[in-house]
Amino acid sequence: MVNIVGIQFKGVGRIYYFDPAGEEYQVNDYVIVETVRGLELGKVIIPNQLIDESSIENELKPIIRRATEEDFEQEKRNQEQAMYSFEFFKNAVEKSGLEMKPLYCEYTIDRQKVIFYYTADDRVDFRDLLKVLTPEFAMRVELRQIGPREAARCVGGLGTCGKPLCCASHLRDFNVVTMKMAKDQQMSLNTTKISGACGKLMCCIAYENELYQEAKKEMPPINSWVKTPTCDACKVVGLDYLKKTVKTLEGEAIVPVTHQLHEVELITEKKDK
Repeated sequence: MVNIVGIQFKGVGRIYYFDPAGEEYQVNDYVIVETVRGLELGKVIIPNQLIDESSIENELKPIIRRATEEDFEQEKRNQEQAMYSFEFFKNAVEKSGLEMKPLYCEYTIDRQKVIFYYTADDRVDFRDLLKVLTPEFAMRVELRQIGPREAARCVGGLGTCGKPLCCASHLRDFNVVTMKMAKDQQMSLNTTKISGACGKLMCCIAYENELYQEAKKEMPPINSWVKTPTCDACKVVGLDYLKKTVKTLEGEAIVPVTHQLHEVELITEKKDK
């Protein structure tokens, strides 16, 4: 077992584990840590906790120290400066003609690095752009391309449900979402109708997947044969997992008949209609 503290950066993003280095931290404490981006101000989401060492994916770096008032003031100045720097970045991208969409800018807490984030459909050769940006800032300049889901989280907005995007409001990790999940939930298989602001399948499709998988076990399969109160052998043509109803074709009827699940008995041997 290993002692960890869970730290979050910028909004509702992922929680990263760090070594508390012998200190005790509480939820909502602020700390200074070193990440791949440099020194950053982070918020404690998970206090000191023992977890299995096998669950740690990357090297466990130590927390450098608790954040001070000077750190908070510096972070505020960084955020204010980032707005002006981002405008410069957007103008430089526009003039360069590169196929990339600027998203936001941030400074490391020690102002050793400024990072510009963007999204693009393909890889971008931004070497000439760097030649424009570097002289403007007396520090290291870095450009980072992020995916469409992460970009949607940064930009925010409303989903088709009318509520704020899950990725921007509460979703920490992006779940795997497949067309099979949508099919099992009897959703439209038109990707334009079941895609989110990022252009990928909506994350919420995965929320109820487990519920539908459990309901599916109770229901007779489509095209299977069942016995109902009004028919000894009829074919299943439709299911409603939430209402737990089964639609069958009975006799010469054209319109399916709806039965409650408890009224239907699955026939193990397939029968001709």
